Amino acid sequence: MKTERNILTDEKWNAIIHNDASYDGTFYYAVKTTGIFCRPSCKSRVPNKKNVLVFDTADAALERNFRPCKRCRPNGLRLPDEEWIAQITEYIDSHYHESLTLSVLADMCHGSPYHLQRTFKKIRGLSPIEYIQIKRLTKAEHLLLYTDKTVMEIALTVGIPNTAHFATLFKKRTGSSPTAYRKTAGKGRGEIHYE
Repeated sequence: MKTERNILTDEKWNAIIHNDASYDGTFYYAVKTTGIFCRPSCKSRVPNKKNVLVFDTADAALERNFRPCKRCRPNGLRLPDEEWIAQITEYIDSHYHESLTLSVLADMCHGSPYHLQRTFKKIRGLSPIEYIQIKRLTKAEHLLLYTDKTVMEIALTVGIPNTAHFATLFKKRTGSSPTAYRKTAGKGRGEIHYE
């Protein structure tokens, strides 16, 4: 049963949206959609109020499987780099079709763009943007082989709104245009069954 202390009151919400450091240590807030918890003074983007849970202690948030914020380090806790990058990779895998920039990812994961870029490259061996591009183009290959969507529809589906740019990226990765890939790779796979 929730006590008054664990309810997101207007006072606590105002502390969160105004990054009020005077509330640090009195409560922590977690964001259900990111799985991260913060101090009230955290400078991260203001979350959607309906996704916020309030905890008396950092340990209580940890017990509910929330991870400490990389930016504000609640109670001095730190998220290991490997786990942080795995969390970001999972987010990319689920949202690759959206407009993802280094700034958007850094904001979402409560880190700076520079630190995210450097840490992601150290752990994964490529930049976050390179990873997003590979994810998008791999999905495009699948869509070219197993659907009857046009090249333009596929480009939009994987998050690359400019068809000419999509074709250039695709050719750089595969060595052929999307249309040629569909014809030649489809023949090598036998009859294509559209989904």
